[in-house]
Amino acid sequence: MHGATGRMGYNQHLVRSILALRDQGGIVLSNGDRLVPEPILVGRDGDKLRRIAERHAIERWSTDMTAVLADPTAAIFFDAGTTRMRAGLLGRAIDAGKHVYCEKPVAEDLHIAVALARKARSAGIKHGVVQDKLFLPGLLKLAMLRRSGFFGRILSVRGEFGYWVFEGDWQAAQRPSWNYRKADGGGIILDMLCHWRYVLDNLFGAVRSVSCLGATHIPERFDERGEPYAADADDAAYATFELEGGVIAQINSSWAVRVKRDDLVTFQVDGTHGSAVAGLHRCFTQHRVNTPKPVWNPDQPQLMDFQAGWDEVPDNMPTENGFKAQWAMFLRHVAEDGPWPYGLEEGAKGVQLATLGLKSWRERRWLDVPPLDI
Repeated sequence: MHGATGRMGYNQHLVRSILALRDQGGIVLSNGDRLVPEPILVGRDGDKLRRIAERHAIERWSTDMTAVLADPTAAIFFDAGTTRMRAGLLGRAIDAGKHVYCEKPVAEDLHIAVALARKARSAGIKHGVVQDKLFLPGLLKLAMLRRSGFFGRILSVRGEFGYWVFEGDWQAAQRPSWNYRKADGGGIILDMLCHWRYVLDNLFGAVRSVSCLGATHIPERFDERGEPYAADADDAAYATFELEGGVIAQINSSWAVRVKRDDLVTFQVDGTHGSAVAGLHRCFTQHRVNTPKPVWNPDQPQLMDFQAGWDEVPDNMPTENGFKAQWAMFLRHVAEDGPWPYGLEEGAKGVQLATLGLKSWRERRWLDVPPLDI
């Protein structure tokens, strides 16, 4: 596990996924065996790795990537480090015969992302990319509503993602400084359009075209040492997508927005028969028979309580941490060839959409999203 000293790598992947699976006794395979993951932490900061290992009773850690990749007992290489390092590390791991699993984006460059997917397939190893939002309870409820026919014909999707990331001067920033530097692979378009690709493709319809406007709203931030730096990467993206079937999706992504909504990310789906609004966990619906009939009259105060006309979808489906659920799925894929639709090809699709989003911003025009030849 590379990148376990970072926020996502430590909290979501190590503690809440791999260690949680270990501590519950592993995963029961179809033949009755139990697969218990044993993490090996690898990175550049030996002191941090040692402290994490001691805190969580992890036996092995190393600052020698070459030695770990050569270890025959290590079957899987996982990366949650910086975007700039990822493609090179994945390539080394594939050459070493390891199965690979990684965070997004898989690369900064589309050609490199496609080459990695081809390399993994040619090597005959198992490979995957994290697509955690598909496993969120709120989005699982949206998927259930769509399968049930609740929406009728889906018309549009509106997504709002983001929160205020402090500049780092008078309050510490919640995200690492490299996120805001182009030279280090930062930028919200590269980061988040990879997410929106798999969310849209899987839940609402394949993405066919994109129009994206980016912005760098906060041009100066302060790094982990309290030193000012030029934040030249985009910290907000305002994107519109045309989906298969004529669905229109609009998603705003921003690290410079204050939240007045139910969650840090919300999706509203409107259809001919009904609408739904979902966050990370909760989902609310309004059917056409329960839709109110407002009348526009700016001369009178609005007396209609629009929030009261929505019903919450109950938690009838057992769910758990999405990162852990996908980890369990990937481990089954490696151990017994269990189903797995989230290979590096899907990661390349995310890079493709982010690349087109950046190009759309530069050229100020709509761009089609062609099929990828992988």
